Amino acid sequence: MKLAVTVIILLLSITSYASQRAITDTGEEVILNNDGTWQLSSNNQKILIKIGINKNKFTKPKSSSFLLKSIKNNSAYWINTNKWAFKKATGNSESEYGLQLKGKDLYGMTIAEGVEIELEALTDIAISNAKNAAPDIKVVKKEYRMVNGKKVIYMEMRGTIKSIKFTYLGYYYSDKSGSTQLITYTATNLVEKYKSEIFDLLNGLTTK
Repeated sequence: MKLAVTVIILLLSITSYASQRAITDTGEEVILNNDGTWQLSSNNQKILIKIGINKNKFTKPKSSSFLLKSIKNNSAYWINTNKWAFKKATGNSESEYGLQLKGKDLYGMTIAEGVEIELEALTDIAISNAKNAAPDIKVVKKEYRMVNGKKVIYMEMRGTIKSIKFTYLGYYYSDKSGSTQLITYTATNLVEKYKSEIFDLLNGLTTK
């Protein structure tokens, strides 16, 4: 399974030269610090990031009146065709649709599959695949949201591709019909300029 998206796994490995290593009764290697504290060694460390919940409810804007439907699962996307152009992806692209804010440097894509994937696992897959496109990419925000009555994960990430600093902002959703990623991306310095258009598009995510 290939899910194209960009993100990175963060590993914390700050240790002291005076620290000692030990093995726990469950076989994990830990570092014993001089102040009595301990931490997992970088060899065993898994970063458990608690994903927060945004209590706001997100809904599609009234201006988004065209419903673009996936043919791979039950996902659909309300878009404003006065602002956004879209077309089916061609060739070996992992995306189903490509989008562009007309005449502007803001882009979007949808990635849909028929396989249901637990939301956090879906973002983990995205994180793993992200390193292929931008090894320096970092997750800068990640939270649960309710969008048009659907529980999604919002994830924002930044990285560099061919010396250009990009930011990716997207929603990740999954149900019995399959998994979906709705992603927007642009140069990092343009995010604030296009923030309204970005969230108008993202908040159009729904199901048929």
